[in-house]
Amino acid sequence: MKVLVTVKRVIDPYVKVRVKSDGTGVETANVKMAMNPFCEIAVEQAVRMKEAGVVTEIVAVSIGAPQCQETLRTAMAMGADRGILVETGTVDMQPLAVAKLVKAIIDKEQPKLVIMGKQAIDDDSNQAGQMVSALLGWPQSAFTSAIAVNGDSADVTREIDGGLEKLTIKLPAVVTTDLRLNEPRYVTLPNIMKAKKKPLEVLKPEALGVDITPRLKTLKVEEPPKRSAGVKVADVAELVAKLRNEARVI
Repeated sequence: MKVLVTVKRVIDPYVKVRVKSDGTGVETANVKMAMNPFCEIAVEQAVRMKEAGVVTEIVAVSIGAPQCQETLRTAMAMGADRGILVETGTVDMQPLAVAKLVKAIIDKEQPKLVIMGKQAIDDDSNQAGQMVSALLGWPQSAFTSAIAVNGDSADVTREIDGGLEKLTIKLPAVVTTDLRLNEPRYVTLPNIMKAKKKPLEVLKPEALGVDITPRLKTLKVEEPPKRSAGVKVADVAELVAKLRNEARVI
């Protein structure tokens, strides 16, 4: 079974994000970048399924600037067999355009399972996976915390507001990963060296017949307001009074 995994290059989650002085976005120049944590979980799941003998090939896909090749090499060092980069340059990639590009690659590769991170930590859109499923007309399982493939179907557990939901979905299908699905492995130096020799294909959106022109315009990006300093209260009565009169919680 072939599995396609998407990976996104984002600002390292341990780096403090700074807003540009002109308010057009966040500063990315000379900022450490890394693979989106939810995408790491997706790659790890595919690799574990391959180690279990369920998957025969893992194809990692990324969309964005040429530097995304580094992210793909990381995915291949984790265990992906080959990579595909759709090079879009400096265009602001929005969820629908990403979903259309992913669909075009899926049409080309014909995987039986697509594993995606449930969201990216840079924009938190949480839309691409659902859009890919809709464009393909495939079943989907979002916010997945467990998955077991059984022939032409998969038993999945989803994290929902009320607890956990267990479903059986037919393959091919789209799955988006939640935090509790697994713990991604550390990439070792020997595997990093091996990943440099694995095939990596670079495509352009035009070759896939997809228009990536942004449909949405960002008007302004602002930092959240700074939190006010805390205060000490003498007793519970004073605490309740402050909550009522200042925080308006009660």
